[in-house]
Amino acid sequence: MKVVLKNYVQGKVKESDMEVVATEAIVELKVPQGSKDAVLLKNLYLSCDPYMRGRMTQTNKRSYTSDFIPGQVITGFGVSKVVDSTHPNFKIGDLVWGTTGWEEYSLITNPNILFKINHPDLPLSYYTGLLGMSGFTAYVGFFEIASPKKGENVFVSAAAGAVGQLVGQFAKLMGCYVVGSAGSDEKVELLKSKFDFDDAFNYKKEPDLSLALKRCFPKGIDIYFENVGGAMLDAVLNNMRPHGRISACGMISQYNLLEPEGIRNIVKIITKRICMEGFIFTDHFASYRKFEEMTVQYIKEGKITYVEDSAEGLENAPSALIGLFEGKNIGKQVVVVSRE
Repeated sequence: MKVVLKNYVQGKVKESDMEVVATEAIVELKVPQGSKDAVLLKNLYLSCDPYMRGRMTQTNKRSYTSDFIPGQVITGFGVSKVVDSTHPNFKIGDLVWGTTGWEEYSLITNPNILFKINHPDLPLSYYTGLLGMSGFTAYVGFFEIASPKKGENVFVSAAAGAVGQLVGQFAKLMGCYVVGSAGSDEKVELLKSKFDFDDAFNYKKEPDLSLALKRCFPKGIDIYFENVGGAMLDAVLNNMRPHGRISACGMISQYNLLEPEGIRNIVKIITKRICMEGFIFTDHFASYRKFEEMTVQYIKEGKITYVEDSAEGLENAPSALIGLFEGKNIGKQVVVVSRE
């Protein structure tokens, strides 16, 4: 069974843009004869991530990742078990995370995109989020891009999502004042009660985002972890402190738009001497083990918590992915392919 892209997408992505395909062919669970340095994976958990939307539109532009191809399997991050290997660094039975296919079994001919899982005693699904791409993204964007200092004011948009919930907790552990925004009262309560944010607000209920931020940050924002873009970014620029830093991770409000929204307050980057930097976590893989050991220690000490939203079965992967753009998920959206 596998999930393929049926057609390139314009505007809002729909379930009908993807198709779950099952084959009746008998497949031998072996790396094809003559394949050198390849691994065959049984996929256990798949990660639903906003960046995948961009790969569904034919851009014909150079980017950090390639477009999906209609008729071919969708790829993304996941947790898998090695069932066969001709690569010296991967043995049968190894647990790994990295780029794989949205399918039950994947043949990987470039195992450099895979990481061995060092802490199988923790929930394996954590390596789709907390200890995988989402958690590492939070670490890179907050610590390596934003360069936080104790006591600073930190704002996180999409704060109840896979990345945002970690950024907020990292910031609290640093001794920062932290506020998050989310799209429902339930998520706002989660930020304050479970993730220890100092304050949070439902952006859908705020008639003026700039005034909402002024209420939460009367002295301004030092660090903004950007997940949303559009009107939220515009409002943040109005409320940044001089020499503030914006770590740009994603802009989910823009991904389904045919024409991206303009930013009116962009001049504030000059007048307030703001540093705004976008980043791609794959540029920072040299820091992954440092991040992993730090975060595992926090988990075991009970200093970090994490919320996942699980969809059972590969056949539910398309609806789970679409739910990201409708705010249906609470926490990290995971697809459970197999619990083996």
